[in-house]
Amino acid sequence: MKKKTTIYDIAKELNITVSTVSRALSGFPAISEATRSMVIETAKKLNYSPNKLASALKSGKTFIVGVIVPSVQAHFFASVIHSIEKGLKDSGYRIILYQSNESVENEINGVKTLLEAQVDGIMASISLETTDVSHFQEIIKQNKPLILFDRVSTELKVPTVTLNDFNAGYLATQHLIDQGYKNIAFVTTMHKVKIFDDRLEGFRAAMKANNLPVNEEQLILGGLSIKDGRYGAGRLLRGDSLPDAIIAGDDFTALGVIKKLKEVNQVPPKIGVIGFSNEAFSAYITPTLSTVDQHPNQMGLECADMFLQMIKQKNPNDGIRNVVLEPTIVERESTGLPLLSDISID
Repeated sequence: MKKKTTIYDIAKELNITVSTVSRALSGFPAISEATRSMVIETAKKLNYSPNKLASALKSGKTFIVGVIVPSVQAHFFASVIHSIEKGLKDSGYRIILYQSNESVENEINGVKTLLEAQVDGIMASISLETTDVSHFQEIIKQNKPLILFDRVSTELKVPTVTLNDFNAGYLATQHLIDQGYKNIAFVTTMHKVKIFDDRLEGFRAAMKANNLPVNEEQLILGGLSIKDGRYGAGRLLRGDSLPDAIIAGDDFTALGVIKKLKEVNQVPPKIGVIGFSNEAFSAYITPTLSTVDQHPNQMGLECADMFLQMIKQKNPNDGIRNVVLEPTIVERESTGLPLLSDISID
């Protein structure tokens, strides 16, 4: 096996001291530009790559940030991750990604694994199962930045980047009402996660503001998936009162709702459907799906910017900052626009 090039090889090649090579590569100001350029060119010629572990042990920094998300299958989380990477890139940071797959046990293992990898901080969006957040306390104890985004816990006094989910629920409901729908149902998760509770409260507030009753039997609490959307829509269709519109907890659930409605010839906008998160598929199914945009790219950039501010502080949690983004409605065919798309979801 070919021997790995070290700074000793560079020093020998140039007939200079090892300390001079080390200082040139690390940007030490007392090294002349001519010497620095000579060292860098020789390092390239000899295919030298720095020992990042050794550098980390010396500086106390790995320039790696851990990111924990429920799933990368969702376009929303993939977009947040992409923007976090983009926001950290110029500062030399990379990320290690860990998926909880909506499991609190996986999330606990993720925190442990990332801390063992000596990451400089962690950003996380909690799983649906997470009620006890004590496993995140170890990050705080180690004086490392912890940022929660999208799904957060009020029990942790750490910086957050979230959507105004109350407004998201309110706007989705008001949009349906403005389109002429009045008997509105809601299919969402049974898990007590703040963002979903807030959306439901926003729904209730909008119904009350428009003097419309909420039929508690039309609040279907289950899971968040295509399968759960189909199941929720099926229950609503078998109920005593048929809704004229359905709000789904996310776009995957909304897709399941639409598939079930199409099976029984209740194709939206006959019964209106709206989701949350503006997933990539939402613009390409039939009918195209109205949804609430959660601005994942902005969320990711805010997380990166917040982290870079926190690492400059002796105590990263000094002056805790909470960023709240405002949702926007993306109006498409499923809530009343003319049916234009001919792309089928079947």
